[in-house]
Amino acid sequence: MFSDVRAVLFDLDGTLIDSAPDLGAAADKMRVDRNMASLPLERYRPMAGAGARGMLGIAFGMTPEHPGYDAMREEFFVNYENCMTQRTYAFEGVAELISQLRALALPWGVVTNKAMRFTRPLTQGMSLFESAAVVVGGDSTPYAKPHPAPLLEAARQLSLEPGQCIYVGDDERDVVAGRAAGMGTVVASYGYLGSNSDTQLWGADAHIHAPLELLRLLKSGLRA
Repeated sequence: MFSDVRAVLFDLDGTLIDSAPDLGAAADKMRVDRNMASLPLERYRPMAGAGARGMLGIAFGMTPEHPGYDAMREEFFVNYENCMTQRTYAFEGVAELISQLRALALPWGVVTNKAMRFTRPLTQGMSLFESAAVVVGGDSTPYAKPHPAPLLEAARQLSLEPGQCIYVGDDERDVVAGRAAGMGTVVASYGYLGSNSDTQLWGADAHIHAPLELLRLLKSGLRA
């Protein structure tokens, strides 16, 4: 399916790691601090990929147009910084997938819309990411996904052509960005928005329902 694959790039939240428990906890603390009833994680999980916007939308029905949104977002950010690795874990199969990529001598990396304010301590705090060849955050370039700039920056840091990379993500913006960058695209349909959307309409090259399924897709694209 893929040819001349030299590196694999991944979205972070909802693709490699399940950060919904910590994201939800950060927003829910804001409710509890205001003497509001706690909400179950299941309410927060589907919108975890949307970060502060998604979490504040669930917790308070608040949109970025609300006059108090910026202050609430910063409060959420501080809460999240204080708990971001307490409940977050890699999806089942991800650690083995990374191990297999390393065995195949395929560099891998992360391209996320999460700001480096959070991406850096999160990836530094989880041993999974010790072998990552590149980590690009949402503010590492002037534009975030669905713009292709972050993916192009990752390819540049790897000294590869974009077409030699594939990008795996659980949101339509990941597919849009990957296609615009000229990369092969794979939908992680086990992720947050992937599980609640018609991912077949996104135009990706392939879909996986579990992390290890990616290995089968890669076999046809590895160099001899």
